[in-house]
Amino acid sequence: MSGRAKLTVFAALATLLTSWSLSPLVESQAWLLQAALLLAVQSAVGAGARRVPLARSLTVGAQLLVSLLLLALLFAGKVESTGSGPLAYFVTDFGSLFAQGVHDVGEYAIPAPLTDGIQLLLVSGVLLIGLLVDLLAVTARTAAAAGLPLLALYSVAAGLSGGGDASWFSFLLAGCGYLMLLLSEGRDRLAQWGRVFGSPPRGRGAADSGISGGTVRATAPVRFGRRIGAMALGLALVVPAVLPALDDGLLGGPKDGDGAGGSGGTISAVNPLVSLQSNLNAQDNRVVLRYRTDSPQQGDQYLRILALDEFNGSKWEASGRALTDVPQQMPVPPGLGDQVRLGSTEVTTNITASDGYTQRYLPMPYPATAVEIGGKWRFEPVGRTLVGDQLGRDKYQTVQGAEYKVRSLLLKPTAQQLQKAPAPDPAIREEYTKVPDNLPPVVAETARQVTQGTKDDYSRAVKLQDFFAVSGGFRYDTQTTSGTGSQAVARFLSDKEGFCIHFAFTMAAMSRTLGIPARVAVGFTPGEKQSDGVVNVSMRDAHAWPELYFQGVGWTRFEPTPRSGLNVPDYSRTQAPAPSVSAPAPLPSQGAVQPAPAPSVSAECPPALKKLGECGTAAPQQNAAGDGGPSVTTVLGWAAAVVAVLGLPLLPLLWRSRLRARRLGTGEVLAAWRELGDAAWDVGVAPDEALSPRRAAGRVVDLGRLEPEAAAAVHRVAGAVERALYAPPGAEVSYAGLADDVLAARAGLLAAAGRPTRLRALLLPRSATRISWAVTARRSALASAASARLTALRLRLPLRGRG
Repeated sequence: MSGRAKLTVFAALATLLTSWSLSPLVESQAWLLQAALLLAVQSAVGAGARRVPLARSLTVGAQLLVSLLLLALLFAGKVESTGSGPLAYFVTDFGSLFAQGVHDVGEYAIPAPLTDGIQLLLVSGVLLIGLLVDLLAVTARTAAAAGLPLLALYSVAAGLSGGGDASWFSFLLAGCGYLMLLLSEGRDRLAQWGRVFGSPPRGRGAADSGISGGTVRATAPVRFGRRIGAMALGLALVVPAVLPALDDGLLGGPKDGDGAGGSGGTISAVNPLVSLQSNLNAQDNRVVLRYRTDSPQQGDQYLRILALDEFNGSKWEASGRALTDVPQQMPVPPGLGDQVRLGSTEVTTNITASDGYTQRYLPMPYPATAVEIGGKWRFEPVGRTLVGDQLGRDKYQTVQGAEYKVRSLLLKPTAQQLQKAPAPDPAIREEYTKVPDNLPPVVAETARQVTQGTKDDYSRAVKLQDFFAVSGGFRYDTQTTSGTGSQAVARFLSDKEGFCIHFAFTMAAMSRTLGIPARVAVGFTPGEKQSDGVVNVSMRDAHAWPELYFQGVGWTRFEPTPRSGLNVPDYSRTQAPAPSVSAPAPLPSQGAVQPAPAPSVSAECPPALKKLGECGTAAPQQNAAGDGGPSVTTVLGWAAAVVAVLGLPLLPLLWRSRLRARRLGTGEVLAAWRELGDAAWDVGVAPDEALSPRRAAGRVVDLGRLEPEAAAAVHRVAGAVERALYAPPGAEVSYAGLADDVLAARAGLLAAAGRPTRLRALLLPRSATRISWAVTARRSALASAASARLTALRLRLPLRGRG
């Protein structure tokens, strides 16, 4: 293997080792194998382009083009197409997948799930860094500068992951990769100098002391360089370990959540929607919580985790709030009046979390009045949330394996109480009706259209709920990837398909545009009651719903998601349910995303309740059209793109074939002679216009190592050229086998050449330089003609001041 080939291998290896530092950012490392394969192909393309050789710019262009094509093939079909043809995919769909990846990076906590968008960002980022390293280390022969993109890759990974137990290992891999790249580049440079300075190894002669001297041991400079690299890498690992940690506890006082008692600290909540969609689509529907309750309405007992009360335009999230110690008796929920509170019932729920559930926020019914739980927990009064306190560096209290008891209020507000609720507190209205500036106008316009004719906030809320769950034509689909930002809300209103996140976010945003305080709650639906009275809450019971604020009642749950099995609150129904279904029954498991086939529903069930899932399982509707596969235009577009990509390398071959046929088809001797010269040029015999036809023919025969038959054909063509040049006018110069002799000579030239030369003669013929010559000549002729016309025009213009 040549020195440059080794350098190519080590450049790719250094990039791959450094990219390992990105592995803590995502849950799965499956993207590493894809990145390694694509990086190997990209490096191989660069090695092949340099061996041709091509110009540096063309080498980088070929690598970039191949990498883009591979990414397009790898991620084809990962996003729903919004157009037809390859142009729509590359410009719109591929770009939207990039945008989705950027959104996912800002949405998910570390380690994030390996979504298609995040996977595209990781793989394309590694390929880009690999291209820069290959350009600097191999193409430009400056391996030291190649450490800059490697450092950038490692710095981004280390900054996002925040260190950790495996950070030293990632640094060790990145450092070793860079050192191997430097050593490979140094050996290649020394090999170009010749004999290495320094004494030869023991038992070897001076002639064997060079770098390329067979299997001798590494010479003194190489061994010395290895020792310096190993020492530097060791110091970089050992020195930080013995220095005192400069964390917030040393310089900035105690961290949030520390301290023995009293208030203090804030919570910047990690978005709990990180795995909600993946949980709903999970094949393994594991039970995460089990509980017993004495609530007479178990079907209304949602287990609430956290309230998302801030909409910044890109996502809903929990705002930073002050934390306190968990009180023995929690304060009265905000906005709850005496009339509703006295009509409520206090229930007790004993909950056990599984060992595999590591949520930092405590699931419990709302509103809780008291919680008994072991461990270190803090209380956030506004959202009435319990959050795990910090136990140590990068370690927090979680729900994992916890057993706790929650006492909560079972509120029973009536539609009349909600309808007659007074105006909310001005501070509540101001905080919880804020909408971002980039919220599309269609959101507020749709909210006004849906609630047209209503006179109070309660009636508007019911109208919005019915719009999503009954009359708006929306479809529940957990595979939707329409996002959660402002534009995603407008897109959801247009596409009319999504899952609980989209329904909750959109109803909350529309409620805020109407002046109704709103937020989004995240947690679990009540679950499935077992024969022994225990209720199992599984992964697919994860849910999000809007909470609207009514003075005198407080934060009130609404249910806009048209999913089978969800319990719509009695106070939000547009009509009373039939007596046969009025009594609450244990909810079926939300284990299946699509409802299973069920017996036909009774005719007495109202259509509204059918859509809300209160009378049984409704049969899923199939799309009448649009599911028959890609359109004809899409297939034709992709076919044209494939033909264009595959045909690009064949353009020189097609050009030479057409030119050869045109030259030989004329029967002219000079055209045939020019074709023979170009055929020799394609295999490496450059033309020499100063030679006579006879001497030029002898040169082609000698340098082309032609066999006797092919050599005789060349001489026959040369004789015809001499007759054409020197014979008297009217003499016969051509002959019947002229074209056959040229083809025989070309075949002999190709047979005598090596395989690489033959491939280049076919695919990248040297005679194609004539195209650039022709373009240059044409440009020069046009410039000369334009200059002559300007000169003539200037001469025709009258000269002022003459005489």
